[in-house]
Amino acid sequence: MSKDLKILIVEDDEALAQSLERFLSEIAETTVSNDGLEGQMLGKEGIFDLTVLDLMLPQVGGYDILKYWRTECKLDMPVLILTAKDTLDDKVRGFELGADDYLTKPFHREELLMRVKALLRRAGSLGSDNQLTVAGFTANLNNRTVSLNDKNLSLNGKEYDLLIYFLQNPDTIITKDQIFDRLWGFDSDTALSVVEVYMSNLRKKIKTADAQQPIRTLRNVGYMLETEA
Repeated sequence: MSKDLKILIVEDDEALAQSLERFLSEIAETTVSNDGLEGQMLGKEGIFDLTVLDLMLPQVGGYDILKYWRTECKLDMPVLILTAKDTLDDKVRGFELGADDYLTKPFHREELLMRVKALLRRAGSLGSDNQLTVAGFTANLNNRTVSLNDKNLSLNGKEYDLLIYFLQNPDTIITKDQIFDRLWGFDSDTALSVVEVYMSNLRKKIKTADAQQPIRTLRNVGYMLETEA
């Protein structure tokens, strides 16, 4: 499993959700929601690399969730619809609302994994060889090492996770809240100020390899990894 990737599973069939969690834990850290409204709110946080979304859900349906994420939240997170609805009209509606792929039940585990990996590669979250190359950084997700301009960076666990989050979202504003939820979790008792501590440590280590500082602070907004000087 790669701790560097996070997948949200929104599925109300608990047995199926557990199976999905087991399958997908091979490639990412998974979070499961059996409720449409809860799943919608979790996805809104913008900390997941991909969502597997059922359509028939309690409280809020999958189509409405997808529409909300795309139109209200402006999320470009890849979404794989997983449903028993297999008519052409259902598929067309899903794609029109912004789905990236559509898999009908029942499905084969191998096909699910293949489609998820393809979406992650397309989004730049997963390299063909589990490697990310962005703005001079090269990160190997298998052995959790990072180099900048061919100079190795000595990063501890959370520093590495923080940098990977930026590499997976280049030229994108990431807020302190998003970083906190991604690295420490929604229910953590840790103070939000820990983000600033790790950002400072990460920047110092980047500076040892490159005089240019690619991670920009946007006051009262968040941070951004700039791919162009």
